[in-house]
Amino acid sequence: MTQGSPAADAAASGEFVQSLARGLAVIRAFDAENPDLSLSDVARRTGLTRAAARRFLHTLEALGYVRSDGRLFALTPRVLELGFSYLSALSLPEIVQPHLEMLSRAVEESVSAAVLDGTDIVYVARVATRRIMSVSITIGTRFPAYATSMGRVLLAGLPDAERDRALDASARLHLTDRTLTEPGDLRAELDAVRARGWALVDGELEPGLRSIAAPVHGRDGTVVAAINVSTSATRGSVADVVENHLPRLLATASAIDTDLRLR
Repeated sequence: MTQGSPAADAAASGEFVQSLARGLAVIRAFDAENPDLSLSDVARRTGLTRAAARRFLHTLEALGYVRSDGRLFALTPRVLELGFSYLSALSLPEIVQPHLEMLSRAVEESVSAAVLDGTDIVYVARVATRRIMSVSITIGTRFPAYATSMGRVLLAGLPDAERDRALDASARLHLTDRTLTEPGDLRAELDAVRARGWALVDGELEPGLRSIAAPVHGRDGTVVAAINVSTSATRGSVADVVENHLPRLLATASAIDTDLRLR
């Protein structure tokens, strides 16, 4: 917990339930690259002792959120229930999905929608035409916002102080040799994204992956989500992406804005 964070403030007030936080940390220890973990793996990834990690894993197993073959642990589909209440109450995926399907048919590429959660984007809707990343993207997949087109659209939509806090809190790793990581460079890029109304990222999240994103606005005009078109760098130039995909992407974002206002 960092000083001044909501978690730190809650802990200081005596209202922070540490055991709940640790249990959620155990669940988050599993990801697409680490779907199966040993007890030692979980302890190492969460910073818990082996004894504590064992108690949390067996509790989650008893509740049906984790399964084990006696050596390795893995999440079960039941963990999806934890996010279902949020998604079911959120009208955004329901509104966005048909627009993404039409956009995907028009551009013949994979398209997605995401929201900002701290320093990450979280996918809330997607239409995939082909796999162009080394990891599979599904609803709930997270990526660092600073290195993604949708993340930059979402960060650019924040007030400057919030944007700067998000950048300062980001790990800002060199994911590829093209990834922008310097705060000054990222702020300049986000200023440019805010001015033109869209973002393009070329090989910064993963080599050969190119994507272009536009903002989705709520009733009050604030940026509430982003949509993008993703493609392989082998399928044309950056200029081709801007010429062929950007007009349809912006039109789709505008149509979603209208639906959100009506809803």
